[in-house]
Amino acid sequence: MHSNSGIGSDDDVDVLAQLVADAEGVADAARAAQVREVHLLAAAGRLAESQSAGASEKVKAREMALRGIAAELAGVFVATDRTLQRRIDEARDLVENYPVTMAAWEGGRIVRGHVRVIQEVGCIVPVTERAEFERIAVERCEGERPNRVLEALRMIAERMHPRSFTERHEEAAAGRCVWVRPGADGMSELIATLPTVIADGIVDRLTRQAREIINARAQADAAGAESGGTEAAGTGTPAAGGVGTLLGNDATGGAATLDGRAGSPDADGSAFVDDARTIDQVRADVFSDLLLAGTPALDPTATGDGNGSLGAIRAHVQVAVSALTLMGRDEGPADLAGRSPIDAATARELAGNSTSWDRLLTHPVTGTVLECDSYRPTSAMVRLLRARDRHCRFPGCRQPAIRCELDHTIAAAHGGPTRVRNLAHLCKRHHDVKHHTRWRVRQLAGGTLVWTSPTGRIYREDAPPPLVAFATADPPDPGAPPSEQPPF
Repeated sequence: MHSNSGIGSDDDVDVLAQLVADAEGVADAARAAQVREVHLLAAAGRLAESQSAGASEKVKAREMALRGIAAELAGVFVATDRTLQRRIDEARDLVENYPVTMAAWEGGRIVRGHVRVIQEVGCIVPVTERAEFERIAVERCEGERPNRVLEALRMIAERMHPRSFTERHEEAAAGRCVWVRPGADGMSELIATLPTVIADGIVDRLTRQAREIINARAQADAAGAESGGTEAAGTGTPAAGGVGTLLGNDATGGAATLDGRAGSPDADGSAFVDDARTIDQVRADVFSDLLLAGTPALDPTATGDGNGSLGAIRAHVQVAVSALTLMGRDEGPADLAGRSPIDAATARELAGNSTSWDRLLTHPVTGTVLECDSYRPTSAMVRLLRARDRHCRFPGCRQPAIRCELDHTIAAAHGGPTRVRNLAHLCKRHHDVKHHTRWRVRQLAGGTLVWTSPTGRIYREDAPPPLVAFATADPPDPGAPPSEQPPF
């Protein structure tokens, strides 16, 4: 007998049942592999500690040993050594401080997601109360999704903590910070770690300001419709108090300015022409306006809004861009060194505001950077190496060169010369790994680095491919007028 209810036949249901059975087997195998990985990483952490036993500077020795081991394992797991070091610490904490959770995981009572939640929340529970917390947490997790037990476990952990939430919040607030996580298509995430009430207040204020802008836009549209006016091409949105976010349509990607007078109003004086931004887009534009166009003073108690010492600080970025892109002959992306591509329009705007330029001479066939124009040789050498390396040259690291240190591949103390062929950028972390662990490196022609791990694994780190390559061309005609001469 065949049923026609629902999608698929009885045979389909039988196939699905087999898939579910297979999935159970896969889940069991995955769980066993995950448990084994945690024990392996915890063992790596114990090895690092044993290697540093007896060292005169035990803390630094353990850190260096852990970095070297993490770098070794990173090649196997195809991850960064920073990630592996974090996972090693997490695995050791889990194995040594959460035995009840590990036993439940190994026995199939809970899954990896539950383990993460218990470890994340349980860190605030005193050691004397940890076993009881684990017992209650495992019982709550059985048969429930990890995301659905998170809040309940947080409340349990809070009740078990000997210190008040207020005291702990004051300490946590000392770690507030702001950082950037690069994304795709020339976009990034600006992340601020703030007290919850401050973060919610910021979002609330941005939302209120965005709604004022959108409401004013609707009123202007209604007034224009009643007067029979037509809208002309342009952008711009005034906010309450005379503050406006301009150039905020989809075509410009949300570029913004605080100058409300810079808009392009139509014949009726409206600055809302073709402004169809969503509330999220307006909120992001207002956020950018307040941070980029504000002029904060150094004194936090100051009430004025004039230029202060903080307002005088300017950001420094390293951007490599093709001359053809600058001239508008192509729309290829420029490179924000060590981070991510940026769009051609942004690169051209940055170039137009730049007070200095670095011209790079490259090999006509390979495109390898050969030299920079400068009157100071030492400065030119640094600029050349930044253009060549663009980021830390340890396998897998993307720390920008402008935040790295120049390392002598052959140490100067061992006779290594201070020349381009013996220099490369390493971030502080991997500079220490090179000097304090068994990792070794040698530099080949063209800036290629060959790294050898403590177990003999070889990692070849070629210099990043140049963004600009020049092809040989016929020499310019000396009799041709300047307008017909090639640009370079």
